[in-house]
Amino acid sequence: MEPPQIHIRDISVPSWNHPHILSVFTIVFANSPAEIIPNRHTFPSFPLKNFLILLVFLLTSLRGSAQMWPQPFQLMPYEREIRAVWYCTLGGIDWPGRQYAQTEYKAELQKELLCKDFDRLKAAGINVVLFQTRIRGTVAYPSEYEPWDGAFSGTPGVAPPYDPLAFAIDEAHRRGMELHAYVVAYPICSTSQARQLGKKAVSARYPDLCQRAGNRWFMDPGAPGTAPYIANLCQEIVQNYDVDGIHLDYIRYPEREMDFNDDVSYRKWGKGTPKTQWRREQVTRTVKAVHDAVRAIRPWIKLSCSPVGKYSDLPRASSRGWNARDAVAQDAQLWLKEGYMDWLFPMMYFDGQHFYPFAANWQQESYGHPVVPGLGVYLLSPQEKDWNLDALTRQMNFLRQIRTGGQAFFRARFLLDDHKGIYDFCREFNAQPALTPPMTWIDSTPPSTPKVKMQRRDDYCLFITWEAVKDATPVVYNIYREEKDGTVEILAHHLKTLHYLYVPSLPQRLNDKIIVKAMDAFGNESL
Repeated sequence: MEPPQIHIRDISVPSWNHPHILSVFTIVFANSPAEIIPNRHTFPSFPLKNFLILLVFLLTSLRGSAQMWPQPFQLMPYEREIRAVWYCTLGGIDWPGRQYAQTEYKAELQKELLCKDFDRLKAAGINVVLFQTRIRGTVAYPSEYEPWDGAFSGTPGVAPPYDPLAFAIDEAHRRGMELHAYVVAYPICSTSQARQLGKKAVSARYPDLCQRAGNRWFMDPGAPGTAPYIANLCQEIVQNYDVDGIHLDYIRYPEREMDFNDDVSYRKWGKGTPKTQWRREQVTRTVKAVHDAVRAIRPWIKLSCSPVGKYSDLPRASSRGWNARDAVAQDAQLWLKEGYMDWLFPMMYFDGQHFYPFAANWQQESYGHPVVPGLGVYLLSPQEKDWNLDALTRQMNFLRQIRTGGQAFFRARFLLDDHKGIYDFCREFNAQPALTPPMTWIDSTPPSTPKVKMQRRDDYCLFITWEAVKDATPVVYNIYREEKDGTVEILAHHLKTLHYLYVPSLPQRLNDKIIVKAMDAFGNESL
């Protein structure tokens, strides 16, 4: 079949200094006109994937020496968006560094570092912390299955004087941020680390589930016991901790460069299925097992993962052999379609034709779920790719313009260190606070409207109280202020108390409308 013709009738491109690179595009496709009007915050969904790819190539080919979007593209009030960051504990690279907690005093110093980081993440508009909880067959909490990671006490297998995961959850929630337990699925540890852990090492305790690749150990996705093992680990976290989500990282087969040989597993359990298909089925089996185990405990836990940044080859853009589905057996778009995943964080640590067409593809194939591209903040570092800031800010504006689920940043330390001004840009980019999107694909029924009382005090503050709302899930409360012109501001969110003291910067703001909403664990707000 011949590909359909796409005619771009009118293209108006403003100057590079204009805050919105797109003006108005009128497209005729299959005799049906459609308009893209970014200034009205709309981006319609098209049945044709090729148009977005063509549009992206057009934009990326028009680069000049100036930034494409020098100004942050702002959300409208009440719009929801995921603003996530990977907070890595592997080797203490994001936290806690070399501040080991070997005594109660040193544990307090370690906690203080996390609190300072979380304060600054909140100030940058971050609303989701992906906290590395299972590191490499080691964990950040007391587990029935795996030993302690050495990042906290300084010694692998030895516990610090407190529970880092519990502390991180409390501090994130105190700041109105979600905390998702970030679980590294298949890689476990190096052979030297395994020797150090001895009988505690996963490779020693469960040798039938593990495969050695050079000087590293991996869990074997094809071994029948691997999926239930990882599912049990995730279920343990959800049973014992008030996490908001489970985030699976490295839920894929090792890349070709790794000396990973699963021929024995394939001969034993492949049953004649083509190996590439069989591998995809094994990874999907783990994803489904985690989904079923977590949903059995708390149906509102958000399930997500970080697939390779290109799902597969596109009609007009090649992945050049490195993609999620065909290279490492991650059928991530299927996981969205089947409901095994709620969010995706594709790792899109590249630019130009490697970024824009594939970002558009993820958005088009999202099946109504948030897709949140992961952006490589680390690439700004002179020790890495030494990118210019505008490469990253251009991506951020593009993703917000095409209405993706948001952005995620890899990693926290590069963001917090403000490489080339990225932290300051984020503060401006996220000037308007945002809640994460509701999980309407599971439950869309809002909780009851709270009954509210307000009392003026001393002509400069307002004491707001409300009655508790009962719901099948835990409930929190959000407070909004609406001016006479309709401007809306979020005053506070994720409150677990039944009162709020509002002290405005200007006394006349006490005359504005104050709105209290209950929000259930699925993210649905009351009237």
